[in-house]
Amino acid sequence: MTPRSASVNEELRRRSRERLLQATVELVGEHGYEATTLADIADRAGSARGLVSYYFPGKRQLLQSAVHRLMHQTLQAAVEREPRVEEGPERLARAIDAILGLAVDRPVLMRTHMAGILQAEGFVQCPEQQRLAFLLRDTLERFGSRDVDTDYPLLRAELMGAVFALLIPGAPMPLTRLRFELFEQYGLEWGLGVPPGGEPPGGTRSLRAAGHR
Repeated sequence: MTPRSASVNEELRRRSRERLLQATVELVGEHGYEATTLADIADRAGSARGLVSYYFPGKRQLLQSAVHRLMHQTLQAAVEREPRVEEGPERLARAIDAILGLAVDRPVLMRTHMAGILQAEGFVQCPEQQRLAFLLRDTLERFGSRDVDTDYPLLRAELMGAVFALLIPGAPMPLTRLRFELFEQYGLEWGLGVPPGGEPPGGTRSLRAAGHR
């Protein structure tokens, strides 16, 4: 049998890792973090249990990478959907709506993700997070940011804060209010992106004008 080339082995490793990340998103979303074991994830992915430890130091790091991958995929699909927009306010509006939409559609998964960031493990730097960061930075550049190194951490913090506010057990803030505040912050018209039904909070009050930063 001819030995597999390095490129084939790399592709097999990539696919194996992707299956583990997808299985993690599915299982944690279905059963919660505590009820999901690494063995469950390996079984769902069709992988050996040892591969989980090979790719990830622990379950919390695996979950963060899995959610970052989901966020990147969701954001990429939002900014690339038809009709495509290469730059400007519409692209940023789609990005904001994509992240807020994940909090609404997958509350268990996103609440668990946020809780992990606030715990001792902190924020996991991984390839999935780096791809997400690159896409958000690129969106800001296309929006017109003159200082992406300053604007990106602010956007990330604002999005994380909005997701947290949406997911507070027993006292969540309304999606329309949070979206309105974010859109006002960046001078985005309410009708951009994927607006929820009805008028923005405050009736037809227009958003304040804001120049690209």
